[in-house]
Amino acid sequence: MVFQSNQADNIPNLYRNVNEAETPLPRSWSPKDKFNLIGLSQNNLRVHYKGIGKNPKDAASVRATHPIPAACGLYYFEIKIISKGRDGYIGVGLSTQGVNMNRLPGWEKNSYGYHGDDGHSFCSSGTGQSYGPTFTTGDVVGCGLNLVDNTCFYTKNGVNLGMAFADLPHNLYPTVGLQTPGEIIDANFGQQPFVFDIEEMRKELRTRTITNIEMFSVSIDGGSWQETLQRVVSTYLVHHGYCQTAEAFAKSTGQSITEEIASIRNRQRLQKLILAGRISEAIETTQSLYPGLLDRNLELLFKLKCRQFIEMVTGCDSEVKPSAHSPTRSALSSPCSSPARTLSHTNIGATSSLATNGFSSNDSNQQRALDIAPEATGNGVAPDAANGALANVGNGVMADEDMEMDEMPCVQESSATNASAKSMPSSSNAATQLYGSPARVYIDPTPSVRHLCGGNILAIEKLLAFGKELQIMNKELAKERDSNEENDKLMRDAFSLLAYNDPWNSPVGYQLQAEEREPVCAALNSAILESHNLPAKPSLELAIGQIKSCLKQMGKSGLGVCAFASVDDFINR
Repeated sequence: MVFQSNQADNIPNLYRNVNEAETPLPRSWSPKDKFNLIGLSQNNLRVHYKGIGKNPKDAASVRATHPIPAACGLYYFEIKIISKGRDGYIGVGLSTQGVNMNRLPGWEKNSYGYHGDDGHSFCSSGTGQSYGPTFTTGDVVGCGLNLVDNTCFYTKNGVNLGMAFADLPHNLYPTVGLQTPGEIIDANFGQQPFVFDIEEMRKELRTRTITNIEMFSVSIDGGSWQETLQRVVSTYLVHHGYCQTAEAFAKSTGQSITEEIASIRNRQRLQKLILAGRISEAIETTQSLYPGLLDRNLELLFKLKCRQFIEMVTGCDSEVKPSAHSPTRSALSSPCSSPARTLSHTNIGATSSLATNGFSSNDSNQQRALDIAPEATGNGVAPDAANGALANVGNGVMADEDMEMDEMPCVQESSATNASAKSMPSSSNAATQLYGSPARVYIDPTPSVRHLCGGNILAIEKLLAFGKELQIMNKELAKERDSNEENDKLMRDAFSLLAYNDPWNSPVGYQLQAEEREPVCAALNSAILESHNLPAKPSLELAIGQIKSCLKQMGKSGLGVCAFASVDDFINR
């Protein structure tokens, strides 16, 4: 059996705590870090000996492409002996960078090996110690590095042979060495399932680590620890706008709330609007309640407007949500509709196209959509020819009663906000769309089809004009900074939605998901808090962030225990 690399994606699944952008995992043998008597083939996973092998001076080794990251916690690789060759002088093990490759693993300082001809282990010395059985053609030998205890163990054909080395240095590379003609081995760095069940050992290390954390004693001084935890919980509730819960918790624990209740309610209202996709209302309300906030933070305003563009695509934003007197898709496609009314604000040439697909293939609005999204077509995104960029939209707005927040009115709102704050009732029927007053209900006869801006032509006109405004705003912001890559990408991704018949099922359709509203919601919430000289993030989130950063730093410092102390695992227990 030859170990292939066609399942290389399995490797990151073995070491989820490793950030390969910073510390790549070993995936093959290095064609550069080897002695010249070593030959590589089959994606640099097969190693064969090319020398004459008369004496130990003819030994040759090769290291893997990268050292083993400490964040692995427990690292393991296997080799299969394809042929033991003449004498089977094969060594498997670990070594640091710079160790002489004209030697078998274990013979040099900072080199460790298990040899097949005699079963001895070699630790930075030419003198071996009795360790395990010999191995030959057909055997599978594994080498494991326990980065929690800094120990090394070996396996043969799935059987653990026990600890071979201790007190190992950091930044070790998987290493293999050969010495006589005909010796061939194949490596498996995780591309294929291992013969040895490494997961059982990994579970044991994880259980041990969690137990140590839970048993760690924390000194409590007169109840101060409990008070600290209560303050952490209180600030979290206040930060996220759980007003009634925060008040009840403060009364029961004797905590004080530093922010005025009216301010919490205002932030809560804004969060509801954004999470419901009503971004234009959120912007208007923010400008009314916190004058000058968005003017001082144009980057945030741009992010909000990009999100507004996306919600206009779905038809959720009030800017494109039709009123009771706006022409809906059913009205536009009705044979009884007045042609003047149907086409008065469009350049669409045939009502029959509206009745079938909503837009003709030569629709000028399609070209206008692509005009405001040149990056979309220039980024490997091809516009669909049949229905263009202007088809298919999601329906519905999340009503306030569906939000997982306390029901609190906004203390100070503009007249426009008051008018639009009456949430549209949510519907259990996904085919029902409510436009304006309850008396006007449009039931889509084909609920599986979604249309851009709900199929409303006037709304599409607004969407295209709004896209032009976004472009202008982005250019103005670019003048104030040397680089504007983040905003460019934000706008490009939003515009790319127009290049697809069905943006919901497109490569950029993830933007239409409700959870994508959360980052901009959090950004606005933090900006409001900062404007009141309050922390932008609650202490609980800061503590979790610090713990995660600490775990990353532990990995960089060679402390493998970080692999088994996942914050997310504790939170989701």
